[in-house]
Amino acid sequence: MIKYEILSQLLLALPFVAAFFLYMWAAASSNATYRKWSLYRTSSWTLGILCAVSSVAGPLAARAHMDFTAHMTGHLLLGMLAPLLMAVGAPLTLLLRTLPVHAARKVSKLLKGRFVRFISSPVTASVLNVGGLWILYTTSLYGMMHHSFFVHVAVHIHVFLAGYLFTVSMISIDPSPHQKTFTHRASVLVLALAAHGILSKYVYAHPPMHVSAEGAQQGAMLMYYGGDLIDLCLIVLLCYEWFKRVQKVSLT
Repeated sequence: MIKYEILSQLLLALPFVAAFFLYMWAAASSNATYRKWSLYRTSSWTLGILCAVSSVAGPLAARAHMDFTAHMTGHLLLGMLAPLLMAVGAPLTLLLRTLPVHAARKVSKLLKGRFVRFISSPVTASVLNVGGLWILYTTSLYGMMHHSFFVHVAVHIHVFLAGYLFTVSMISIDPSPHQKTFTHRASVLVLALAAHGILSKYVYAHPPMHVSAEGAQQGAMLMYYGGDLIDLCLIVLLCYEWFKRVQKVSLT
């Protein structure tokens, strides 16, 4: 069991470590070729990577197998805070700036493809993100992830990717393929936040498999209030982007 736990931690942490070094290399390359890359975005990316790694490897990840509050802390870090911080890091913009012109055009073409446009739309991303959490905490999946190596890894991968897709579907710091209006994004965001809040209350009243009532209550409160705090940051970024767009239009 310990062997599989260490293996899962390594397997989940290595992509984030690799992403950190690739980002640093791209930032250094951009600094040498173009104008200096934003230290603010680099710092945000770094903090996001640290949040993600701390949630899948180390003491918190080990404790999450036995403590629902620790598990929920990891969920907030991996599925909400890390995606938000990493999205603010604008990795796609940095990638397009660093790649040769022909490669950058291929990436842009890929982003405009039907599949990417579909999964990155606010509605689809919200269903994948919040819907996935409903399945995790209202079925036997939560119990399975603590007894199956493959389910454990798959759930963590889904939580991060769905959280990242949801974040970038709401804020357009990087080039966005869906081009949805701010009204559309804001409406979907409100519904998604409501679904997340209702789920936290459901978990409070109906503990997941193998979770005590006290543990479920503590974890659900952390999910509710901690999630609201991170969501507030997302709302501020969306409103700021909206304000800048309106201001730009009014000046033209």
